[in-house]
Amino acid sequence: MSPQTPALFTLHQPSVPQLPLVCDSPHSGTTYPADFQTVLPLSELRAAEDTHVEALWGAAPALGATLLEAHFPRSYLDLNRSLDDIDPALLDGPWPAPLSPGEKTRLGSGLIWRSVKGLPLYDRPLSVAEVQARIERCYRPYHAALSDAVAQTQARFGAVWHLNLHSMPNNAYERLQIKSPHPLADFVLGDRDGSTCEPAFVALVEAHLRAKGYTVARNDPYKGVALIARIGQPALNRHSLQIEIRRPIYMDEQTRERSADFGTVQRDITELLQAIAGYLRAHPALRAEQD
Repeated sequence: MSPQTPALFTLHQPSVPQLPLVCDSPHSGTTYPADFQTVLPLSELRAAEDTHVEALWGAAPALGATLLEAHFPRSYLDLNRSLDDIDPALLDGPWPAPLSPGEKTRLGSGLIWRSVKGLPLYDRPLSVAEVQARIERCYRPYHAALSDAVAQTQARFGAVWHLNLHSMPNNAYERLQIKSPHPLADFVLGDRDGSTCEPAFVALVEAHLRAKGYTVARNDPYKGVALIARIGQPALNRHSLQIEIRRPIYMDEQTRERSADFGTVQRDITELLQAIAGYLRAHPALRAEQD
């Protein structure tokens, strides 16, 4: 990569003794590639960003965790989708492998987004070659870095915990076309209905956030998608939890600017990371591996 080419992602290594904790923020990127030829203005595109999530969790390396953050936007390529989750109607020709577009693709937000807030991103079909180029340039290197971090951490400690970090719009239910009898929680913890993470870890995160005064839901409306589904295998001592934060509690959704409460939310998350660090240091699976 030449010095003039913006970095696609940054892997922040622990700056103190390492914990068996890997965090990744795949949707907080704000650097828009030059070849992203969309008809939408930046003001509309930014509604797709998980803006500032990497900063909310920025204390992770100083507490012993690894933190990976993407710099390109999810509307260009969504790292939390599988490689076959592509809308064939977006393409100018047949894809060279079988496709399996899912519900997110139906809503316009598959591997390659079709729309933001219902507004079309493109006035033309995308060439198969340009989509393949995005995958090779962005998707594969990010996933390789995350996979390596998870594998190396587990090899060292015998177990690994992964936090997949996101934020959600205040009208998430509406965007997902879900009718809910209750308002959106401040934090949504997704473990794919209990299948990707040990219950005690999820309970620790929930209890800490509730003690800080936040509302917390599990798997409603976000259960977690491709990343935690691949990483989270509790039977193999691999635990993965998706954490969504309701955007208005820390920023202005229209301007994307940090609100006056940003520092409070950031501090509360840092204290959550401290609680997680204590939990992991005392975890019996690690003691068993280290003895």
